[in-house]
Amino acid sequence: MTKTGKTKKLILAIILLAACVVCFVLLFLKFGPKAEKGSKAYVLEVKGIEKSAKYEGRTDAEFLSGLMDELQEKKDFSYRGTGSDYGLYIYAVNREEANDANKTYWAIYVNGEYGMYGADSQPVSDGDTFILALESYE
Repeated sequence: MTKTGKTKKLILAIILLAACVVCFVLLFLKFGPKAEKGSKAYVLEVKGIEKSAKYEGRTDAEFLSGLMDELQEKKDFSYRGTGSDYGLYIYAVNREEANDANKTYWAIYVNGEYGMYGADSQPVSDGDTFILALESYE
């Protein structure tokens, strides 16, 4: 075989290899795993008197209030609260209000334990389960 014949075969092999690499890259981009939004998985359960709801997803929120803000943007979750000396006081979730007349409040549970922080200072970690429960203080 002549030198030009070997060169042509080498160039053809390189072109075929490059075409295969491009095909594999395109297939990977089309069918490969997709990145999920948010780095931390969470579950948020709402246990009201009238209705309950469960929300699951991923977030980059640093605190529970940020996660709740993200959920509120989806319009299937709502909350209202006010600032206090102890942090964010939640007085309504999904249109159910806590009030002194009924002696009720919204409690926060974190991974099955009664929360020790307000929603604006409760950290969110990967895999956390939060419960917002409308409870009586009587």
